[in-house]
Amino acid sequence: MILDKFSLKGKTAVVTGANTGLGQGMCVALSQAGAAVAGVARRSCEQTRLMIEENGGEFLEIIADLSSIEPIDRIVNEAVEKFGSVDILVNNAGIIIREDAIDYAEESWDKVIMTNQKAVFFLCQAFARQYIKQGSGGKIVNVASMLSYQGGIRVPSYTASKSAVLGLTRALANEWASYGINVNAIAPGYMATNNTNQLRSDEQRSNEILERIPAGRWGTPEDMMGAVVFLCSEASSYVNGFTVAVDGGWLAR
Repeated sequence: MILDKFSLKGKTAVVTGANTGLGQGMCVALSQAGAAVAGVARRSCEQTRLMIEENGGEFLEIIADLSSIEPIDRIVNEAVEKFGSVDILVNNAGIIIREDAIDYAEESWDKVIMTNQKAVFFLCQAFARQYIKQGSGGKIVNVASMLSYQGGIRVPSYTASKSAVLGLTRALANEWASYGINVNAIAPGYMATNNTNQLRSDEQRSNEILERIPAGRWGTPEDMMGAVVFLCSEASSYVNGFTVAVDGGWLAR
């Protein structure tokens, strides 16, 4: 039956940025689909744990700061030690620093590129190596952005990093599909998360954004659930190197 192909029963998923927002929503979705979930974040994932365990799911918290690549091997090892293997990586952790490009500081640039681009690549690499070692393939889902396609305003490093995520997703899919590893991405639209607090608190800017979204609303973590389960399941076994926009129609406008 087709719905069986969406089941993640017996799989282990690792999600970065798991303590809040989109990452939290995707953790809950993957758990509801049957996966055991390891959530990675700089701060406590206790709320995510409660949301998963109250529905009978299994959750492992891994505290790690992805402002460097130092914790990456530990993340893989802790997940494997707890669950025996890993099958899914969702690269969701990211930061944004808003500043006019003319004044943008090198320190701000480096912080964003480190977390949003460099850490994403080396997490992909570490999980691909583990998948190949296990010999059973695996799924990688990177979180891109509308700014993977557009320039944005006052976010030069974020735009550069998310454009890189889209390209990197394609490049890694080309190299790893032969190992049974599917590398894809999700590009969220304008979502009601911590990253957009500044935009949503600016009434004029918020209204300008909403006027362009055909759906007429900001997205929510729940809007990501179906896409992430699809890309992490057998249902997407022939989907490689593609970025799915979950944007309320923003890019179609």
